[in-house]
Amino acid sequence: MTLRGRVLSWSIGLTVLLIGVVIVSAGLGPVRIDSITVALATLNALVVPSGVAFGSWTIPVIGWPVPVPGLEYTEVFAFETHGPHQTIVADIRLPRIALAATVGFGLAAAGTVMQGFFRNPLADPSIIGVSSGAAAGAVAAIAFPALVPLSSVHLSAFIGALVTAFLVYAIATDGGRTPVATLLLAGVAIQAFLGALISYMLVHSGDDLRQAVVWMMGHLNNTTWEDVRFALPVALLGVLVLGAYARDLNVLLLGEEDAHHLGVDVERTKIYLLALASIVTAAGVAVAGVIGFVGLVVPHVMRLIVGPDHRILLPTSALAGASFLVVTDTIARAGPAEVPVGIITAFVGVPFFLFLLVRREVHSL
Repeated sequence: MTLRGRVLSWSIGLTVLLIGVVIVSAGLGPVRIDSITVALATLNALVVPSGVAFGSWTIPVIGWPVPVPGLEYTEVFAFETHGPHQTIVADIRLPRIALAATVGFGLAAAGTVMQGFFRNPLADPSIIGVSSGAAAGAVAAIAFPALVPLSSVHLSAFIGALVTAFLVYAIATDGGRTPVATLLLAGVAIQAFLGALISYMLVHSGDDLRQAVVWMMGHLNNTTWEDVRFALPVALLGVLVLGAYARDLNVLLLGEEDAHHLGVDVERTKIYLLALASIVTAAGVAVAGVIGFVGLVVPHVMRLIVGPDHRILLPTSALAGASFLVVTDTIARAGPAEVPVGIITAFVGVPFFLFLLVRREVHSL
C-alpha cells in the first residue's frame, strides 16, 4: 500500500474510533443515555444550534425546519429526542467531550513533533517550559486578578505559555543558531524558576488556592462551547501546518548536518516547528490546565503501530490522542466523585510507559 493510502486508511479508522468513543462517552454519567439518543441529540446540535428558534413548518419526511415569515417561531429540532436528554448531551457533555478531543489532538501532535525534534523519547509538549508558563499565567490570574491586566484565565495562560517559549528560544539562540542541547537545558532552567514562582503564588493565593491547584492538575469540568471555540481553530490549523513539515522532521532525525546537505533549511525549520508546537500546546493547556502523558505516551504507541515516518505518525498520533483523552476524561467523571483528568492520564500513562521501557520499546530516536 502506498504512503497516501496508509495515511488515509489509518486516519479513517481512527476517526471512526473517535466518533464511537464520543458517542459512548456522551451516554455515560449520572444520567445514562442510549447511543441512538446521543447520536440524534448530537445531530440536532449540529443541524439546529440549541436556543435558535425556527418557523414551525418542516420539510416532510426528514423533518428539517424551514423559517417562514409570519409563522409563530418556536424551537424546533430535526430529530425528536427527550427534552432533558437533548440538553444534557448538547449543552453539558458534548462541549466537554469536544474540548477533550481537541486538547488530546493537539497535545499528541505536539508531543510527536517534540520527540522528533529533540530526538529524545522523553520529550513531550512541555519540555521547553510551555506548560509551566501557562500554569504561571493561570495561577497569577486566579490568585491575583487585581494585579493581572487580563481578566481571562485562558488568555493569561495562553500568553504566559507563548512568552515562556519565546524566552527559552531567545536564551538558547546564539549567532543565529539554536543548539538542541542548549534549548533543552534552557527549558529545564526556566521550568525550575517558574515552578518556584508558582509555589510562591500558591502560598499567597488565599481562598483561591483550591481553584489554582485543580487547574494545575488538568481539568475539563464546567467546559463550555466558548472553550472549544478558543482551542479548536488553533489545534486544527497548527497540526495541519505541522503536517506540511513532516518530511523535514524525518530528515532532521538524520542529524542537522545531514539535513542541511539534503536541502533542509535547518534553523528556519526548527523555528517553525518549535513555534507551531508551542502554540498548539499553549492553546490546549490554556483551556484544560496541565495534562501530562498524552504527548508522551500516545506518540510512542503509534510509532510502534505505524512506524517512525512522521508523514503518517503525526496525523495518527493526533487522532489517537483525541480518543485517549476522551476516554480518560470519561473515566475521570464516571466515578462517584469527579477527579481532575490529569490524575487519570498519569495513572494510565505511567504504568504503560514503564511497560514499554521494560519491553525495551522506548529507545533513542
